[in-house]
Amino acid sequence: MTEQTVELGQGTGPLKGVKVVEIAGIGPGPHACMILADLGADVIRVERPGGQALAGGKTMLLNRGRPSVALDLKNPEARQVVLDLVADADVLVEGMRPGVTERLGLGPDDCHAVNPRLVYGRMTGWGQTGPLAQAAGHDMNYIAITGALFGLGQDKARPHFPANLVGDFGGGSTYLVIGILAALLEAKASGQGQVVDAAIVDGTAHLNAMTNAFANSGGYHEERAANLLDGGVPFYDIYETSDGKHLSVGSLEPQFFDTLVTLLEIKDTCPGQADLDRYDEMRALLTETFASRTQREWIDLFEGTDACVAGIIPISEAPDHPHLAARGTFVVKDGMTQPVPAPRFSRTEATLGSPPPGPGEHTRAALTAWGVADVDGLLERGVAVQT
Repeated sequence: MTEQTVELGQGTGPLKGVKVVEIAGIGPGPHACMILADLGADVIRVERPGGQALAGGKTMLLNRGRPSVALDLKNPEARQVVLDLVADADVLVEGMRPGVTERLGLGPDDCHAVNPRLVYGRMTGWGQTGPLAQAAGHDMNYIAITGALFGLGQDKARPHFPANLVGDFGGGSTYLVIGILAALLEAKASGQGQVVDAAIVDGTAHLNAMTNAFANSGGYHEERAANLLDGGVPFYDIYETSDGKHLSVGSLEPQFFDTLVTLLEIKDTCPGQADLDRYDEMRALLTETFASRTQREWIDLFEGTDACVAGIIPISEAPDHPHLAARGTFVVKDGMTQPVPAPRFSRTEATLGSPPPGPGEHTRAALTAWGVADVDGLLERGVAVQT
């Protein structure tokens, strides 16, 4: 393999010039650092030699946009290398169990001693405190105790979890990035850094605020498929088409419902939207009607109208959807189909950086670019590893 080169300041997004040290983890931590890199930050990913389980290889898009440096963090010299990186950084991101970085000599106090303005981002499931803080867990466990998982799915008998979108990335990495950006803004004014304790349980609870609002109003039924947005009403649900595919129907507002039944040609026979006692009749009519044509036929009829109907398509077909294709939501880069950075900016447009690296692929080049001294000596002594 040809050794890679690393240049700082290549990002084009609004975070250009922000420097981030990432202590490699899995899931939400890398996703947060992908977002930061997508938005223009210079992120250096520090991982153990050989990588780690579930961290992915050259196709792991969560690792895109930043170089990989392999350091043996059990070696005191490696600890000093990280502190040298931190001294010139704006942000550090870590996703270990509470207390691990402290034992490594890389906790908040250690890092703030060399860089008082550092924003220290911590990504965990349970948070830094509480009786479960030291327990293992994964996405479904975290969203389970917040009340979010209980209501997911249209099966009254059991809940269904949506992969790891709600916890890891919705309540996790998204809130970590929000916290980092807010702390960076405050640090510019105060000159002082701080710790961002991003816990998936906290973020998921916050993400679910609308459900709390419904519950506080007394209008929420604590069961699945019994409420306005969970399939409890027939005009906000999923329907099967004649070819075994499905449509999402979200005709909530009266004018959108009117467009729906008009285009379906059932306006004269469909019960009224406010006629709760006839919802079973309405659902049966919608089910029968949607089952009479293919998904493609219904898409051709509804797409672009105010009926709020969209075809449910697999991820392999999403890049070719006319709307997403027109916006360029997906691109093929480095031989991989992948989403472009989001959100979009009118002046400091974000662009995709380097492809996902192998562990330690950029050790020499990245440490040199970040100004670390005696990189060759670190490699010779096994403190750092270049793949």
